[in-house]
Amino acid sequence: MTTTQTDPRHSIPTRLDVDAAVPAFSRAMSRLDGSATQELDRVGFPQGLRELVRLRASQINGCAYCVDTHSTDAAGTGESAQRINAVTIWNESPFFTERERAALRFTEVVTRVADTRVPQEEYDAVAAHWSPDEVGALLSLIVAINAWNAIAVSTRAWEPVLAD
Repeated sequence: MTTTQTDPRHSIPTRLDVDAAVPAFSRAMSRLDGSATQELDRVGFPQGLRELVRLRASQINGCAYCVDTHSTDAAGTGESAQRINAVTIWNESPFFTERERAALRFTEVVTRVADTRVPQEEYDAVAAHWSPDEVGALLSLIVAINAWNAIAVSTRAWEPVLAD
C-alpha cells in the first residue's frame, strides 16, 4: 500500500525523547534488558518463546511499537505466523505446548500484577514446568519488557514503521 497526500497515515507524536531527557536512565534500561538476555541465554530459554513473551506483554500493555517489534523479531527466530498471531489468544489455541502455556500464563499474571498479586497457585503452575533458574530468567524478561512498555506507551518515544 502506498500513501498519497490525500491518504496520510496516522502519526503518533512523540511526547518525550527519553534518550535525550534521561540518558543515564535510558542506558540503565538497556543494561537491565541486557542482563535479562544474559540470564535467558544462561538457562537456554528458547529464542522464539522469548519474543512471544515480549509480544504478549506488549499486547496487554497496548504498546504498538513493541507489538510491531516483537512480532517481527519472533518471525525472525523462526516462529510461524500462526503462532505469532495466536499469542493474543494462546489459551484458546492448540499451537503451544504445556510448558509454553505456563510461560505465557505467567507473563500475563506478572504483567497484570496490580490486579493479580501473582497468587501462589500461579507461581506453582509455572514452577511445575520450569526450573527455579528458568523461572528467574523468565521473570527478568517479563519485568524488562513491562518496563520498556511503560516507557514507550507513556512517552510515545518510538513509533512503529510500516514495512514496504
